[in-house]
Amino acid sequence: MRHTLLNTIFLLMAVIGFYGITEIQIAKTLVLVFIAHTVGGRAAGIGLCIYNGFGTFPTIFYNFYIEVLIVCFTYAAFVLSTTNYLRNEWLIKFMARLHGKALEKKEKIEPFGWIGIFLFVMAPLPVTGPVMGSIIGYIIRLSFLKNFTATLMGTLSAIIIWFYCFDFLEQRYHMIQYLFAAIVIIVLIPYLKKIKKFITDNKDKKNKINR
Repeated sequence: MRHTLLNTIFLLMAVIGFYGITEIQIAKTLVLVFIAHTVGGRAAGIGLCIYNGFGTFPTIFYNFYIEVLIVCFTYAAFVLSTTNYLRNEWLIKFMARLHGKALEKKEKIEPFGWIGIFLFVMAPLPVTGPVMGSIIGYIIRLSFLKNFTATLMGTLSAIIIWFYCFDFLEQRYHMIQYLFAAIVIIVLIPYLKKIKKFITDNKDKKNKINR
């Protein structure tokens, strides 16, 4: 799995690098979509692709590709940290937070098994999505195959639904830009304190250096 993950990351970097040379706007969009998915903005990533003129297949494929990449990386890190193969302090704390959130949802999903994970991942609600779904699947001891088929099928279904909802709004009401702006704001709200702290810390460091 490690080699497959590394190859997938390398392929993504190669594609972005290629477009960075040939079509810089596409490269920027690919990077922004990746960032959007990293902070939990599945809808924002799909909206970015539509807003920048990506077609149906490229939008669905690329967003699904990024989700799979993030799920595989996080799932592997979670399993390795919980089994003490990874001992990085920051990673252990991060995975502990994910574990705590997963436990909060575990009891509601466990009775439904595969379909519970599928619906949880597909639902456009806070603290849902493929990363959390795959971790809950691990905690309730679903087999690797069942866990990942439920997680990935739920992810693909959600991406397709989001795409056609956005496409419908864009084609008929030309309001994708407003909806996209609203989604970006919603995605960023939980991170405003962290962004503010990051900016403040950098200013303090610069002031200390200037002194």
